Amino acid sequence: MSVTNDRRLPLSCFIIAVNEADRIGPVIESVIGWVDEVVVVDSGSTDGTQDLAAKLGARVIHHDWPGFGPQKRYGEDQCRNDWVLNLDADEVMSEALIREIRTLFEHGTPPHPFYRFRLRLVYPGDTRPRLWADYHNYVRLYDRRAGRFADSLVHDTVQTGGVTPIQLRGDAWHYSYRSFGFLVEKLNSYSDLQAKSIKKQSRMALTLRLPFEFPLAFVKYYLFRRHITGGRKGFAFAMINSFFRFLRIVKLLDAMDATRK
Repeated sequence: MSVTNDRRLPLSCFIIAVNEADRIGPVIESVIGWVDEVVVVDSGSTDGTQDLAAKLGARVIHHDWPGFGPQKRYGEDQCRNDWVLNLDADEVMSEALIREIRTLFEHGTPPHPFYRFRLRLVYPGDTRPRLWADYHNYVRLYDRRAGRFADSLVHDTVQTGGVTPIQLRGDAWHYSYRSFGFLVEKLNSYSDLQAKSIKKQSRMALTLRLPFEFPLAFVKYYLFRRHITGGRKGFAFAMINSFFRFLRIVKLLDAMDATRK
């Protein structure tokens, strides 16, 4: 990132990571030098993630994996600034987003406690998002005194206490999947976590959803989330995600059966 202003903001960026040596470098490079500190919370990498992050200027802390929400809450606690920026180890800040955040701090701390920005998906093997790329839109820049990450094993969202976050116009680029095989493994692991974190649900409702979950999910991903613009990769992405929407219900029903025995 070629950011001309070298003034560091009173802002801590924290990143949770495990075995991310092949992806975390560009993430750290997109923030180092304009934030006050970069904190990497590593849960036991064996691929040299810790050494790479330290060489790039991050402060690396080991913390055994307790789940998504608890790990991010731990990361919040390690920051020396109350204003924090959270990135995952596969999310790279765009220059437009960096300039926008700098503007927020021009006259002191930002006027609102919560800001969200879009994380635009980049397909495996691509260098940038496709045309009209889909995105997640999360609160990732915030004052930790006003709200923190939820203490959930599966969901990692900032609790704002009902305060509406401000939308930033700039994007980050989300290099979420190393390959489509990695996507399958990640979704399978994530659906296992969801099944273990099961809350009270209607068995009948889940059973009725089974025949419709895959086709409806495919329409959502391929058309409404615009993977139709992604060619072969877009079609594969929509198919894989739709199947795991179906498989998640199967696993939830299995978990319900297990609790009745």
